[in-house]
Amino acid sequence: MNLIIGAIIVFAAVLGGFAANGGHIAALWQPFELVIILGAAAGGFVIANPMSVVMKSLKSIPSLFSGPKYKKADYLDALGFMYELFTKARKEGLMGIEPDIEEPGSSALFQKYPRLMKDHHAVEFISDYMRLVISGNMNPFELDNLMDIEISTHHHEAEAVPHAVQQVGDGLPAFGIVAAVLGIVHTMGALGGPMSELGTLVAAALVGTLSGILIAYGFVSPIATMLTGYAAEETRFLSCLKACILANVQGYSPQVAVEFGRKTMSSDFRPGFSELEKHLRGGS
Repeated sequence: MNLIIGAIIVFAAVLGGFAANGGHIAALWQPFELVIILGAAAGGFVIANPMSVVMKSLKSIPSLFSGPKYKKADYLDALGFMYELFTKARKEGLMGIEPDIEEPGSSALFQKYPRLMKDHHAVEFISDYMRLVISGNMNPFELDNLMDIEISTHHHEAEAVPHAVQQVGDGLPAFGIVAAVLGIVHTMGALGGPMSELGTLVAAALVGTLSGILIAYGFVSPIATMLTGYAAEETRFLSCLKACILANVQGYSPQVAVEFGRKTMSSDFRPGFSELEKHLRGGS
């Protein structure tokens, strides 16, 4: 939604201001300039990045319209699951949760929280580290360090897409200049013709520079910033799970363990203590 609203504002400001100043909007429609700019940018993007990043970038397009991956309900679902998992472990022992950890897809406990089940990274994170907890071979400090390494690696991978998109945004103004220079070359070939034709060709060439700059700073760079925020939010979600697991390993009660997770949440999503308690009682 933000992308659509922002695009409308950008177009309204640029085209509206141009038209209000007496400009003819039709003169800005130069499709071959866009072919040069966008085609060169796409080619550079493919050259600069491995195919895995290219495919991830294409798959991230729907998220630009659907908004952030994580919402408050996702965090409440995660905390509710962790509370029930820890409670079950206290009642039945660590071996009691082993079937849930080994086969999340067939676990009634996991199935109770569909939002969490849709996030395979989170499910894998919980399963892997609770499996280590069950094995009993790692102390909290070792577990903390290992979690930090995995979260850092995951964050680095998630940032590959916004970084690649930002590089495209940085290069678009230059590709706009390329389109403008090619337009001037075309204009030079028409010297000696009618002045009106020369004016049209020069205007078309200048639109190339305009298009490269506008697309870069009005759309591509903001999209890269948006994707960077999405990557950071996924890191925060995993950090919330990490805090819960570590608190449980250190011997805190399930209620207190999920409180550790609640404290890692940003203010936009963090429920109040009473709200979380009510949610846990409703889900248990």
